[in-house]
Amino acid sequence: LPGPPFTHQQTPRKMVYYGQTSCEQDTERYLDVVKYVFNCYKKEVPLIINTMGWVKGEGLLLLIDIIRLLSPSHVVQMDVCDWKAMPPLTPEHVHFSAGLHTKGKQQSKCKQLGADGMESWKYSEGEDLSAPQHKLLYVHPEFPRAGLAGEARVHSGILRDMSILGYLGHLQSPDIGAVLPLHSLVPYQVPFNAVALRVIHTDVAPSNIMYAVNASWVGLCCIPEEVRCQTDGPVLLTQTPVCDCLGFGIVRGVDMEKKLYHILTPVPPENLRLVNCLLLGNIAIPNCVLVGQQGIEGEIPYVTSDYNYSI
Repeated sequence: LPGPPFTHQQTPRKMVYYGQTSCEQDTERYLDVVKYVFNCYKKEVPLIINTMGWVKGEGLLLLIDIIRLLSPSHVVQMDVCDWKAMPPLTPEHVHFSAGLHTKGKQQSKCKQLGADGMESWKYSEGEDLSAPQHKLLYVHPEFPRAGLAGEARVHSGILRDMSILGYLGHLQSPDIGAVLPLHSLVPYQVPFNAVALRVIHTDVAPSNIMYAVNASWVGLCCIPEEVRCQTDGPVLLTQTPVCDCLGFGIVRGVDMEKKLYHILTPVPPENLRLVNCLLLGNIAIPNCVLVGQQGIEGEIPYVTSDYNYSI
C-alpha cells in the first residue's frame, strides 16, 4: 500500500466489471460477483478483504452477508468517534443476525445485555458450535471526526478519474514527450458480430444501443459461451453476465457501414483474443480526456456546450 491506487496499478488475477460506483441498485449481483472472484482464491497466501465504507442500513446487512459467505478468520472493525449506530461485529452477532440476502440462525435463548451494555447470546445445550468463528479486532480511533464521510464521495471520484487516466497512460509511448490525444492513436477494429454487448446499469432500446456505446468506457470481458450471430450484428445480451474482465477500453468510434467498433485499449493482443463481450457501465471517461484534446480546431468531438438540459 505504498500510495494512491493510480500510482501502482497491477493486473489482477481475477476481475469482474461491476460497472457502477455503488452497489445499491443491485446488491444480489454484487454478492454474486464477490463469490465469483473469491472462488479463485487458492488459500496459499493470506488474503485481505477490503470491504467498502457503506455500513448504514442495507450496507451493514450486506456486510453481514459478506462475512457470513466468506468466513474470514479475523474481522478488523474501525469504529467512528462519537457514532454508536454500528454494533460490534462479533461472531455471535454475525451468526444470529439476518443479512440482506442471508438469514441468521435462530436464537435458542433470548438476547442478553452484558455488564458492559454489549449484546451477547448464550448457546443452549446442543447448539451448533461449528459455525464459522472469527476473531474481532476492534479499533477505536482517538481522533475526533475520524472516519466521517464528508468529502469522501468527491475524493473517490477524483481518485477514480486518476486511476482511469493512469490506465490510459499505458497507451502512450514510454518516451518522455508530448502526450498524444486519443483521437491520434490507432484503434483496434472489432466486427459487430465478434462480441456480445450489454449495458449494465440501465435498459437501452436496441435502436439506441450504438449511441450509448459510442465514446464510452467499456469492460473487455470473456463469457464462457461462444458468440454466435446469424447477421452482421450487433449481438445483444438480455442479462448481465458475471464473467471474467480482462481489462478496459474506450469505444472511440462506431463504423455503421463496415459494422465495426473502433476500440482503444492497452490490453495486450494475446489477452484481447479471449475477449468476446463488451460491458458498458455507469463509469464515465474523465472530462479532461474529452475537453483537453490537442490539435482540434473548432468543435471538439463528443463535447458540446449547445445542449438542451430539459431533455
